Amino acid sequence: MVYTCFQMVRDCRADQPQGWRYFVSTYVPVIRKILAHYAGTEVDETELDRLLLSLRRPESNLFRSLEPSPERSFVAEMRQAILASLPAPEPEIALDLATVTEALEPLTMTEKHAAWFETMRYDAASAGELMRVAPATVQKIRDRAADLLRGKLDQWNRTLLADNGLALGREAAAASGKDCLPVKAFLDILDGRTTWRERETMERHVNTCWHCVDHNARMQEVIGLLRSCKPLDEAASARYLKVIGVEAERRPVWKRMFGAG
Repeated sequence: MVYTCFQMVRDCRADQPQGWRYFVSTYVPVIRKILAHYAGTEVDETELDRLLLSLRRPESNLFRSLEPSPERSFVAEMRQAILASLPAPEPEIALDLATVTEALEPLTMTEKHAAWFETMRYDAASAGELMRVAPATVQKIRDRAADLLRGKLDQWNRTLLADNGLALGREAAAASGKDCLPVKAFLDILDGRTTWRERETMERHVNTCWHCVDHNARMQEVIGLLRSCKPLDEAASARYLKVIGVEAERRPVWKRMFGAG
């Protein structure tokens, strides 16, 4: 019987051990990867422990039913909770979303996505893989975006978008409007379930909305994270289960001896 993310959310909400065991084994690797990417350093185990404890608290509001695609939606929400826990560094040159909006207005939707992935600290090769675009094309777009930004600022440096990435991401996430698209719309695009007419309508909105640019980029990032992360083994999971106060599963001796699931 397959145990799903939807069932995990249900069981974690009810504080059932099987939910937390699945969460730890399946999603701690994802959490580690997000922390390492956005913090830019080796993962601090003490900070990871604190984060896991905070995610377990009822007030974290993470474990709730998320249809129509529970796992990707869940990981996207978890990603936001993780980034909210990170301190935004003080950039050498501050940049706000209003300036980004004005400077990058000439770019198309795809070009804005390529530029936005720079705020998410993805290099051209990694962004190209997530977007399914050639890295050289991404770099060309970023060079144009850099020139557009430089024309609007008294001070400028090449790492301006990445240096302000966390703050810009939080500003974009908070800027939702009544016409912003639901998660399902982004997943329909990424899964190829959208008609050309629907896609054109969505693109018209997204092209003028950094909230939706950010949201779509997050969903592309989540797909990449889930593709690249493997679950923890039993021994590695036990350490984190102990941190959050959940007993590891006791399997029969013969299963432990022969490595049976």
